[in-house]
Amino acid sequence: MTFLLVLVVLALAFPWGLAAAARRLAAVLPPREACWALTATALLSAGATIAMLVGLFHVPFLATLEQVPLPRVLEVWPAAVPLAGAAGSVMLVQAVLVLRRRFQYRSVLRRAWQLADQGRGDGDLLVVPGDEVDAFALPGYRGRSGKIVVTSGMLRALKPGEREVLLAHERAHLSGRHHVLADVVDLSTAVHPALRSLRLLLQFHLERWADESAAAAVGSRKLAAAAIARAALVSSRTQGTSTGYPLLSVTSGPVPQRVEALLLPEPVGPWRGTRRAGVLGLAVTVAVSASAALGLAYGLHEYVEYAAVAVRGG
Repeated sequence: MTFLLVLVVLALAFPWGLAAAARRLAAVLPPREACWALTATALLSAGATIAMLVGLFHVPFLATLEQVPLPRVLEVWPAAVPLAGAAGSVMLVQAVLVLRRRFQYRSVLRRAWQLADQGRGDGDLLVVPGDEVDAFALPGYRGRSGKIVVTSGMLRALKPGEREVLLAHERAHLSGRHHVLADVVDLSTAVHPALRSLRLLLQFHLERWADESAAAAVGSRKLAAAAIARAALVSSRTQGTSTGYPLLSVTSGPVPQRVEALLLPEPVGPWRGTRRAGVLGLAVTVAVSASAALGLAYGLHEYVEYAAVAVRGG
């Protein structure tokens, strides 16, 4: 029984420790690798938590499959049914929260497409008339491909070169399918509260990823920094039409840190080494997460087998 309680405690504490490690790792990784590390951490942590809860929920049923009467199980293992009931209750709450978040996301996406339908444009760009200052990458919806939605107020507020930065930034969100990563982490937060700290951090690194892509597209880090700063400044002065997370916008996240990062020179020589270190850090994160999840599941399975033998022998 003590071993089972240790497994439960480890299952609950595991995501807290992994989330803290992922935050530290993301701080030293390039933006793209940081995003993948955070997403992998959230997904594997949520998966490990669900696997443990499913295992606990099935303990009484496994005893039944072993042809052990439930009264005998309760006599030798009195906590089996309470733990199974608690695990089932937690999973029910998780399912409700996940469905609720998914419904909210689809609702945001539907409202954003209703706004986009007011706009006109060619290709992947839709310009919505109005004085509001806003722009965001709009993921595909019901067979429609993703679009970049920009208000005419935003276009008027930016200089021609800065408009190029804006469009390149939002195109990076669409081509990188950043909304998928954001959605995965957002849903994972409904499974375990430890993962909530990763959501805003992921949003920041997604914006940094798009910032770097935009700077490379226009060939000027200084121009990219100026465009992001101006877009954020003029957006803060107006009543925007932002539809909110998880629709990613050039004005999202802590803008001063993003501008400061763009004003620093891009590493040339050490960059490849940084890339390799990023890939290695991501691989270590995935390996540790997967190993811990499999270890917890295997430990629970072995304990159930042992308990079943003990009950039959008793």
